[in-house]
Amino acid sequence: MSMVSPANDSSPPAAAAMREALQRADDILANSRPVLSQLLVAPDLSMFSDEIVARIRGMAHDLVRQLLRAQTEAAGSGGNQPFAREYQTGLVERLLDNAELVDHFHGLAMEWQLIRKMEAQAGQDPVLSALLQQLIASEVDAVASTAMTALSAQARYVQYQRRMELPLVELPADLFHTALLEWREYSNGPTSDTMIRAEAKLRNAYDEGATRIALFDRLIAGLDRRWSSTLDIEHSGVGLFLSILTFLSGQSRTVSALSTSESQIVRLALALRHAGLTGDEIRKQVSIIHRHRELPLDLDEIAVADAGLWLNKFGDENGHRQ
Repeated sequence: MSMVSPANDSSPPAAAAMREALQRADDILANSRPVLSQLLVAPDLSMFSDEIVARIRGMAHDLVRQLLRAQTEAAGSGGNQPFAREYQTGLVERLLDNAELVDHFHGLAMEWQLIRKMEAQAGQDPVLSALLQQLIASEVDAVASTAMTALSAQARYVQYQRRMELPLVELPADLFHTALLEWREYSNGPTSDTMIRAEAKLRNAYDEGATRIALFDRLIAGLDRRWSSTLDIEHSGVGLFLSILTFLSGQSRTVSALSTSESQIVRLALALRHAGLTGDEIRKQVSIIHRHRELPLDLDEIAVADAGLWLNKFGDENGHRQ
């Protein structure tokens, strides 16, 4: 994989070192998907202690339970159709073979891992952050109302993650469609009356604007402050922090979540730099997320435009949704 180089060769030492570090981080992240796929299809996960893998499988199983419940209800069988039992394992594996769905599950699991970390290390409430509390108290009725709805959505997300669940209605629109398409094709009955009724019921109940991530996006769009000032994970909370970072860095929310892992510190630093944070502000956020880890490089030497260019180049080369 070739990295993007600035137009001239007079880059400061910090820039050259950062590009080399990003190359190493790229290699790790680019190779993570095939490794993760192998873990997910393993018949016995008892030899692995990776909670992330178990959580991803749990979310896939929960989606399948919801799909097959809709199918049995549409068949009028009260949930006793044999196909519900027969299809479950195969449909789970089919969803786990879809890279975009797995990426989304992975991002949600990483977000939850960071929430638990912040709760344990800093006593941060997993539901109500200081920024969300401020937005709830807004004098603008629309902002306050959206913030309250987002609070409820965050509370549900916490409960779902504790149970390793994921409601179909919380998927982004493209992934909701993908999940239904995988289900339809696996069931070999795209034109059957049962499938038509089941799918129509699910689609009628879906509203992307009501999803937690969409609510966060709506709140971010209404922020009337300097963007980078909200990129403080202790103030904004993990969920809003990742959504703001996604908006400002141009990366997908999944990649933003993955960048909080220890192997991706350089990606997190570059995303924060592209968002406009200074070197000191970036080091503060990294030290909060990763205790005892420092960035000795002078990040102020990295141009904001260069940081964005490198991040976007990674997304183009590795197929992550931007």
